[in-house]
Amino acid sequence: MLTTARLSDDGRVIELGWKDGRVSRFHAIWLRDNALDDKTRSAGNGQRLITILDIPAETRIGAATINGGVLEVTFAPEGKAVSFPSSWLRAHAYDRQQAREPGWTGGDIERWTKATMQDSVPRATYAEASRDSDVLRRWLAAVRSFGFAVMDGLPAESGALCKVADLFGYIRETNYGRWFEVRAEVNPNNLAYTNLGLQAHTDNPYRDPVPTLQILACIENTVEGGESSVVDGFAVAAALQVENPDDFRLLSSYPARFEYAGSSGVRLQSKRPMIELGPDGELICIRFNNRSLAPAVDVPFAAMDKYYAAYRRFAELIEDPAFEVTFKLEPGQSFIVDNTRVMHARKAFSGSGKRWLQGCYADKDGLLSTLAAIEHGFKEAAE
Repeated sequence: MLTTARLSDDGRVIELGWKDGRVSRFHAIWLRDNALDDKTRSAGNGQRLITILDIPAETRIGAATINGGVLEVTFAPEGKAVSFPSSWLRAHAYDRQQAREPGWTGGDIERWTKATMQDSVPRATYAEASRDSDVLRRWLAAVRSFGFAVMDGLPAESGALCKVADLFGYIRETNYGRWFEVRAEVNPNNLAYTNLGLQAHTDNPYRDPVPTLQILACIENTVEGGESSVVDGFAVAAALQVENPDDFRLLSSYPARFEYAGSSGVRLQSKRPMIELGPDGELICIRFNNRSLAPAVDVPFAAMDKYYAAYRRFAELIEDPAFEVTFKLEPGQSFIVDNTRVMHARKAFSGSGKRWLQGCYADKDGLLSTLAAIEHGFKEAAE
């Protein structure tokens, strides 16, 4: 609960005191821009109805009071009165004292290793997830937290993987099609279509933006070997940072380049770091794919040796069994990975028998939107 409100800097700043002793400062211009009234925000969708140019540059707070846990302010020179619930102010406070080290992740992200995840792989059945919003909520939340999850009980038939994407969003079609086949082929245009093992990797780093989700579904699997595995790239990056901060800095400071030209009429290129940080140091993306890595030309000559040493050590950690969670997909099973975080791999398999998987891409905005909508509905019901 709010307890005090004090103006400073001639009303350009308000200092709010909370019952727990915390103090939060807000700028008047920020509060005016984020006002919650129906003249500033659409009551239907919450979108802003004004531009920054509609707000006087000299905006300040002329008066402020607290009534029943609600902050009531009057902005000058407009004379506009606006109320802010204390819960909203607390949730949106930006006056933070603590400095965060580069590589931090949000509270929804849980990093994992083989020791913490091998025996507790998040999973749900398609039938339950499609009819029970609570089951779907927990499955989607697992993807948000851990970056991957398994789904059982799909029909073992071509195109069934689309049912998974339909639970939360839309398929992202690429030059590989609406979905693609993952099985041994003669003269394949991608090494995924062989019986060779594949190093842990993220898919399509040569796209900008990359597909942020990948779904792989099993239709047939009678081969020896061919197990799937996943690696938490965020956990590996954190381990690299602890072990050698300079390696982490090199891979997050200089861009790598990725290319693909395996299909007629297709030439894809991107320029992004292997470990991508946001402007505030948040760890937001891992890109790692030895098959499509192009020559690095954006690293200074003086740093290239150290850059390659960092790249090698990152690869060694990715290959460390301590980070690898392994499972074998049976017909009717699928798994989803956050392609900006979790790398997936495949063990080599025998030439006898059949291994037929299908894959498709989707994007996290749909998944996170569906999850937020379900969570909001649960919150409203609880209230």
